[in-house]
Amino acid sequence: MTIGEASHASGVSAKMIRYYEEIGLISPAGRTASNYRVYDRDSVNRLRFVRRSRSLGFSLEETERLLKLWDDKARASAEVKAMALTHVEELETKIAEMQAMRDTLVHLAERCHGDNRPNCPILADLEGHPLRQTATAPRAGGDCCGD
Repeated sequence: MTIGEASHASGVSAKMIRYYEEIGLISPAGRTASNYRVYDRDSVNRLRFVRRSRSLGFSLEETERLLKLWDDKARASAEVKAMALTHVEELETKIAEMQAMRDTLVHLAERCHGDNRPNCPILADLEGHPLRQTATAPRAGGDCCGD
């Protein structure tokens, strides 16, 4: 099948297929006499594997390692499980960091009047100069913007 057909069958864009070939993540496709790439069922299965791995947040290096384990029929599943659990820990850390960012932004947005006044706790925080209160200790009697 052509690169377009392989792209459609695998869910991986033609551009990414070329990139994965370029970096050696997947083997280069065979070529026709007119130099068009030709993909077989195994190539499409590998592309699907790569797409799924990437959609779960595995890096290119981790995806390459997973492909090698997938190819190795004598592999120990313990290694695959260890990789997955390490990735889960990394995701949990990222989730906690993103939740903290969300909480900070909600806190700042709640303190911004969102009116015509120039004082804005969101911009002040980004600048590194919180306006008259901290995120953990609100000032008694109101918020930080133009009382």
